[in-house]
Order: sequence, then structure tokens, then C-alpha cells
Amino acid sequence: MSVPIPMPVTLSTPCVSICTLDASGRTCLGCGRTIEEIGAWSTMSEAQRRAVMVRLPRAAREAAR
Repeated sequence: MSVPIPMPVTLSTPCVSICTLDASGRTCLGCGRTIEEIGAWSTMSEAQRRAVMVRLPRAAREAAR
């Protein structure tokens, strides 16, 4: 009998591969996440990640100003 091999889980991410922090060093100019959110991303639940992503479009627009 074969044993199923677990497939890696793909995490939802807002990353756009423009990893540059703002002048304060607290927020990514590419995705709008805070440094704390980026650091915790892989341990957040899918619901937590989605809650962060809900606010990101507004945050990214504000960071671009």
C-alpha cells in the first residue's frame, strides 16, 4: 500500500516582489504590509492573512504618496 505524500501548502500572499521598506523601515512599499506582518506571515492562519490583505490596497496607495 502506498502512503500519500503531503503536498506543500501555498500561502496567500500580497507580495509583488518589490521588497523595499519605507523611510521609517516599518512598511513594505511593494505590498503595504508592516515588517511585523511580513515576519509573522508564515505562521498566520489563512483567515489572519486575508484580514491583513483586506486593508492592503488602501495602505499601499497611502504609502505610494
